[in-house]
Amino acid sequence: MTDTGTADTRTAGTGTAGTGTAGTGTAGTAYTTSNGVGESARRPDATLKVTGEFAYASDLWIDGMAWGATLRSPHPSAWIRSIDIGPALRIPGVYAVLTHEDVPGEKFYGLEHKDQPVLAIDQVRHQGEPVALVAADHPETARRAVAAIVVGYEVREPVTDPRDAVEVVRRQPVRVGSTFEAEVVVTGEYEVGMQDQAFLGPEAGLAVPAEDGGVDLYIATQWLHVDRDQLAPCLGLPPEKVRLTLSGVGGAFGAREDLSMQVHACMLALRLGRPVKMSYGREESFFGHVHRHPARMRYEHGATRDGRLVYVKADILLDGGAYCSSSPAVVGNAASLGVGPYEVPNVDVVATGVYTNNPPCGAMRGFGAVQACYAYESQMDLLAEACGLSPVEIRARNAVSQGSRLITGQLIDSPAPLADMLRELAAMPLPAGAAGDDLRALPGGVSQTTHGESVRRGVGYGVGIKNICFSEGFDDYSTARVRAELVNGEPHVTVHTAAAEVGQGLVTVQAQIARTELGIDEVTVATADTSVGSAGSSSASRQSYVTGGAVKAACEAVRARFGGLPAREALERFGPIEETREYRHRPTFPMDPVTGQGDSHTQLALCVHRAVVDVDVELGLVKVVELAAVQDVGRVLNPLALEGQIHGGTAQGLGLALMEEVRVLDGKVVNPSFTDYLIPTILDMPPMRLKILENPDPAAPYGLRGAGEPPTLSSTPAIAAAVRAATGLKLTRVPIRPEDIALPE
Repeated sequence: MTDTGTADTRTAGTGTAGTGTAGTGTAGTAYTTSNGVGESARRPDATLKVTGEFAYASDLWIDGMAWGATLRSPHPSAWIRSIDIGPALRIPGVYAVLTHEDVPGEKFYGLEHKDQPVLAIDQVRHQGEPVALVAADHPETARRAVAAIVVGYEVREPVTDPRDAVEVVRRQPVRVGSTFEAEVVVTGEYEVGMQDQAFLGPEAGLAVPAEDGGVDLYIATQWLHVDRDQLAPCLGLPPEKVRLTLSGVGGAFGAREDLSMQVHACMLALRLGRPVKMSYGREESFFGHVHRHPARMRYEHGATRDGRLVYVKADILLDGGAYCSSSPAVVGNAASLGVGPYEVPNVDVVATGVYTNNPPCGAMRGFGAVQACYAYESQMDLLAEACGLSPVEIRARNAVSQGSRLITGQLIDSPAPLADMLRELAAMPLPAGAAGDDLRALPGGVSQTTHGESVRRGVGYGVGIKNICFSEGFDDYSTARVRAELVNGEPHVTVHTAAAEVGQGLVTVQAQIARTELGIDEVTVATADTSVGSAGSSSASRQSYVTGGAVKAACEAVRARFGGLPAREALERFGPIEETREYRHRPTFPMDPVTGQGDSHTQLALCVHRAVVDVDVELGLVKVVELAAVQDVGRVLNPLALEGQIHGGTAQGLGLALMEEVRVLDGKVVNPSFTDYLIPTILDMPPMRLKILENPDPAAPYGLRGAGEPPTLSSTPAIAAAVRAATGLKLTRVPIRPEDIALPE
């Protein structure tokens, strides 16, 4: 079997030596070492990924393995009247064909509610729902067998408009105050399309039956333990007989929080008694994972004539698709963060998630806050215009700060210098105004659609606030095992967690923390698996906070056992030293179901963006000329990796603003390919100016503040605002398409 191996960070580059960072614990003194916290330590997987040598889950291989494939429903809503697997079984090379009758344990699973069938039983609720499984000697044989299965469907009329939905996943109000009259009132209706996470490495995994009757699954995922806890009941096995090991992950962004082919591969492997590999193609990937919730939102803002907010009313409707997934938590985020980082004394916000027969929706970077941000920031621009203020000034006048309260009543008890961030952003120089003779700098680029005669420039601003870590009382913790020992006479540290490296650089950060806390340069981060305690999900911008906190705590415990000796002396005297620690952030609490009040979040993060765009108003083409951002990250653990996170989050926000949408017609996806679902390329991303602030959060390890998601929030409304400024159009829906912009002759 191809093994992704341990992430050995001993080749972690030659970043600037020196500064290190002292730990905040009481277990002795932290050390100074190169490539520690605060330095741009090189990623151990970087070279392999650039050269194409890195082993992703789709590269897994073991002698004698079979290939699995899935039959999926072509209908968004239908009764299943019959399934004939005979034609598939008669194909040479086909080993097995399984339906719901072959599920060995529980037939339903789910992140928050067990409402999703392993295989469809008597009906399908969305296009692409799994109906049957095939195992064969070759992937092409498996695909032909899938096509040979005959299913008798009785097609039903699907529910595709969330406004017509009758089943509610969650309805969460937030209500404060009683004054809903003001001198200046602006209203708007906004829409956000369905965005795909569009990771480049499709779903893949390898299931290997074990001698003890259990199964070993090598899988690209975001959350090893919750996968296991959903898998085991469906397989009819105790959790200890379902062992998961992380394989190379080619991006995630939320879509790998839910199960895809995990149960299916294990079912086939256990049935055959031989390893089974499953690997989706791009089209199947669109059907095999959740997407960002589409949203319809109506907002009303009231303010004094000088621009001070008096009230906000909002109705946020989120389309959760066919199954629950993480929709309840997405609704909670949309509600609690529904007016943004602004002080508002009177609030009437209602966020609702509903079931439809559209594709299931769940976690994606920004997680409910993205949709609301686009609406409330569009409203702030309307309010600025109505009050005769600049977009920066209207935001600064209403900005939260340390000591403010969210609309849920939660106190912001760490630095939140939003007004200063806005002024720093506004003070950044603007790019040059003309493209000159370089047509590549104009909308349309080298296609030479224009020489500038119909190009207009616009500037726009966006502000976003995002909760960090899991919220509303979830037991959010991580576990780390740290072992220090002498290897060939030299001190060496092994860090073992179940935290998924999904491209965000967590492996590097774990090693940096170990170097800083123990003063030992040689660090190996072991491959994540379920043989160590849970680390939770690689989502919610939480891993540096929670797993970083666990690694730090375990290292402090190891250091305490050094007895004040240098590492080499301690290990020579005492031998190997190993400690395991769990780390939890401070508790959070559910939102009140009627008022929405409660301390539901553990940490909050801010980012502000300025976008400069050129728009060809005749053809509707947009060129993003520059993006500038200011973000407070509490404490920088790895400067280069952090910049990459801000650039990456901004790119996904740009995609949502201008090009990315899963188009669904009558419940069917019409563009399940990268030919028709467009994502930003290097040519679409403009130069970026960054200002990174460090205002430590005293409750967090090293004072850090999760940084991966906030740029995705504020970049979208900033770009939309810039396009509005260039065109004078209202543009109340993203993504903005050329036909939305092109002015009639």
